[in-house]
Amino acid sequence: MLERDSLKVLEEALAVLEQGFAAMPEFKPAPLHPKGREVLLETARRMQENYPYPHPLYAGQMLKPPHVMARLAYMLSLWINPNNHALDGGRASSALEREAVAGIAAMFGYRDHLGHLCASGTIANLEALWVARHAAPQGLVLASSQAHYTHGRMCQVLGMEFRSVPVDELGRMDLNALEDALKREKAATVVVTLGNTALGAVDPLHEILTLRDRYGFRVHVDAAYGGYFTLVDNLGANARAAFDAASLADSIVVDPHKHGLQPYGCGCVLFRDPAVGRYYKHDSPYTYFTSAELHLGEISLECSRAGASAVALWATQRLLPMTRGGEFAQGLGAGRAAALELHRGLSHDGRMLAGLEPELDIVVWTLAAAGCRQAGARAQAAFDAAAHRHLHLALLKVPGPLAQAWWPRLVADSDTVTALRSCLMKPEHQEWLPKISRILDSAVAEVLAHN
Repeated sequence: MLERDSLKVLEEALAVLEQGFAAMPEFKPAPLHPKGREVLLETARRMQENYPYPHPLYAGQMLKPPHVMARLAYMLSLWINPNNHALDGGRASSALEREAVAGIAAMFGYRDHLGHLCASGTIANLEALWVARHAAPQGLVLASSQAHYTHGRMCQVLGMEFRSVPVDELGRMDLNALEDALKREKAATVVVTLGNTALGAVDPLHEILTLRDRYGFRVHVDAAYGGYFTLVDNLGANARAAFDAASLADSIVVDPHKHGLQPYGCGCVLFRDPAVGRYYKHDSPYTYFTSAELHLGEISLECSRAGASAVALWATQRLLPMTRGGEFAQGLGAGRAAALELHRGLSHDGRMLAGLEPELDIVVWTLAAAGCRQAGARAQAAFDAAAHRHLHLALLKVPGPLAQAWWPRLVADSDTVTALRSCLMKPEHQEWLPKISRILDSAVAEVLAHN
């Protein structure tokens, strides 16, 4: 399961890297500690307690293995260990970060932009909301009830007022509810989620922008999970229109460590107007003495940041350009195709209750039952039975209103319904779907035989 042949290429690359410092006086770093091998092997044994995230039979949470190129480039950079706060600490890796981020900005249709990498989508969203507070200080922040909890939490950190907007039957922000909220109170920022993490639903950005023209709020796009799907050619009409409108948003967040094939943690925040850089102005001259060029720490809330993330991202984009129809996009499209195929199979299986048709690559379903409570118990049992067969899924609490819209025959004897949830985000999932379906079929048969 774990690829190791590429380590030979890493050793070759390290030799090339070392040539760049051939003029330095001879210096031999300390070797591995005498107990180092023992400790590393113990570490490997402890790591066996993980779920098999790289394997196609792990189809639960949004955990996608980094591409081998990202893994190698990340490791290569650790022999230098650059810090992309200032050019003093990460001269080469800062240049690679600017190029990689410009590629992501171009993917969304941004021309002029300000942006950088950060530790996660949480930090990226914090930064976008921090800029929004400066740019539009009067008014509250609105996001859908299915938006990531990050936004409400970060608004508390920033002292910004936050409200949730209900979703429609498709898990998207309800436009009528949004306009009602806009009529009641002044909104400074509306967070639009392009691929929420529970359902994979895509808020109708293209329609929300029409409301922006009327009510004058900032639009922040949280595409941490779904952003890269803008490249695929098998989206539905709503998702395609929403992604095509992304270039009109004031800010965008995307996580390369989700669908971008990167190790954790690698988030990215982008601003359409480079002039927002003025909000970052600070005085710390001791970190900026070697160059008059832009230091990334001058446009970031974070200070020290791993240059390794930029090196890995740049190398991956160099190998797999972010172009529609390219190899990278085809991998995303394969995951979505697998999700659609799984959903079709569930919809035609009388033992299952399928949720909404996937907009990206997340599938939600539960088991047929008399009421919500029994359906949830069966879903939990199927989750356990599938895991026993080495198929790892995830569980989701579906809110009552959505459950009643999707599965009206269930007696509403609970406020939520426990459902099964699968993120088919590996390109290999399409090939492995028959195996996944057979295991699921066996697990469900076992559950129903005893329940």
